[in-house]
Amino acid sequence: MESLSTRVLTSVVGFVMISAVVWVGWVAMLPALVFVSVMALFEYIRMLDRNDIDVRRVSLGMFGTAIIVASLPMLPAPPWEGGSWREVVLTVALGYLLVMEVMRPGERPLERVVYSLFGLLYIPWLLGYFLLLRYSPDAGDGLLYFALPLLATFAADIGGYFGGHFFGQRKLAPEVSPGKTVEGAIGGLAFSFVTVLVMTQLTQVGSPLDALLISVLIASASQLGDLSESLIKRALKTKDSGSSLPGHGGFLDRLDSLLFAVPATYLFLNISVFPR
Repeated sequence: MESLSTRVLTSVVGFVMISAVVWVGWVAMLPALVFVSVMALFEYIRMLDRNDIDVRRVSLGMFGTAIIVASLPMLPAPPWEGGSWREVVLTVALGYLLVMEVMRPGERPLERVVYSLFGLLYIPWLLGYFLLLRYSPDAGDGLLYFALPLLATFAADIGGYFGGHFFGQRKLAPEVSPGKTVEGAIGGLAFSFVTVLVMTQLTQVGSPLDALLISVLIASASQLGDLSESLIKRALKTKDSGSSLPGHGGFLDRLDSLLFAVPATYLFLNISVFPR
């Protein structure tokens, strides 16, 4: 019970802090996302260190911060049609990493490039969608749309925990995360649907069918994000990414679901909802 109370308390505090930062807007989100990106990259690098895998540490921090900044929706559009500044930063990062390995090659240079680039894609690139969703389609409605994955992921986490604790029998992905169960996933989906349904009906932004589709999308994306981080930790022989958050491990352990749920929500809304 002590572990459960610590977990719930950390979840509630984290939820309130994230909500406050998102409500303020990019002025608070930008430094917060840069901080989270640096901390999560540090945890990622530390997991790699334990497996004798080297990456370009300074480059990860530098380009990770640049990707977050390039995700600001109010930046002027690039002088060419299509693309974004995020893609420019990522392309420059890839070129820089390759040039550095040519100029100063070490042991396993390709491995260093691949793991460095994966770190940029997995953490700051996905975190950049937090800014993009917050201002989609504008600063006003974006606040409401951002609340969807935030509330639904929080609900899926709580519902999945209790569903798995009381009814869990069948393993969801035993080779990746032995603790996850099918019943827990169903419980998370059900609680997520109820939360999204209540929110959409109170704000009149969609029908019950819309709530069902969004909750299925977010719950599935959050489960995939959770399992993906479990896969990474299992491959790197690590139980938790860190110990910064009581009851939750590290920043990656807490953000793994949102890292997939927020981009999935952004892409879904821009493809099927927002007018072109």
